[in-house]
Amino acid sequence: MNEVVQQIINFLSIGSIYALIALGVALIFSILKLINFAHGELMTFAGYAMFFFHGFGVPWLLLVPIAILSSVVAAVLLERVAYRLLRGAQPLTLLLTSFAVSLILQSGFLLAFGARPKAIEFPIWVDAFFIVGDIRIQWLDIVTFCVTMLIVLTLTVFLRRSITGLALRSAASDFNTTKLMGIHANRVIVGTFVVAGVLAGLAALFYFASTPVVAPKSGFEPMLKGFIATVIGGMGSLVGAVIGAFLLAALEVFVEVTLVGSLDVYVDAIVFGIAVLILRFRPAGLFGLRRIEDVRA
Repeated sequence: MNEVVQQIINFLSIGSIYALIALGVALIFSILKLINFAHGELMTFAGYAMFFFHGFGVPWLLLVPIAILSSVVAAVLLERVAYRLLRGAQPLTLLLTSFAVSLILQSGFLLAFGARPKAIEFPIWVDAFFIVGDIRIQWLDIVTFCVTMLIVLTLTVFLRRSITGLALRSAASDFNTTKLMGIHANRVIVGTFVVAGVLAGLAALFYFASTPVVAPKSGFEPMLKGFIATVIGGMGSLVGAVIGAFLLAALEVFVEVTLVGSLDVYVDAIVFGIAVLILRFRPAGLFGLRRIEDVRA
């Protein structure tokens, strides 16, 4: 029973990180129909920002907002430089562009910081824990889950109650009609990338706190997991993205615990295989809507 509780804590912590990433991916896709594979590089930006500024002795009280701000600035620059000129382009063009941007940024990190991973020296309290019975619980896991739930609640209220949030929801539903109603398209899209940048920065803080090294390709694996979670939940569904993230984390932890010995190297393959089976029966994802088009002449 102690082992079960411990693994539940692990799955909630991992699922929280995946949820933050998946929310950023789903938010951009819901408005631009763009699968932003460079979203992982926003996390890498935040990781290198923490490494760089910590080297100058900047305290962690300032490093946290600096890391989030760096990913927000990077997200806005990506929208302005790479994606704005391609609005209205074919989905395949957008997909290939996001892949290219991701590879370009990875190459940039490689030239700037080298291939060797850089250690991020987090404060000692990041590893603090408490014990309940025979269960060892890290405060970081508790904070990760609570902050993620707070972000989900805040984002929900923001989208439902604020003018900007209502504009984002309207744009996600019908972007062309939203523009005809007088809502400034650039502001809506930039606002979307700002929110996605904040989510990426927060995800980077928790991800690198548990894996305290940053490398040029550090953002690829968490981005891939967040993307799979978004697909499982249903592309464009924020609720589905969160549920898909926790479902993916649960599958990952369950398979990892079940496998023994040298078989643990197949965890990702088995988890992704299960995800494919889910999509076999629910092609649009668990909460995605099937598109119905009128093909009559």
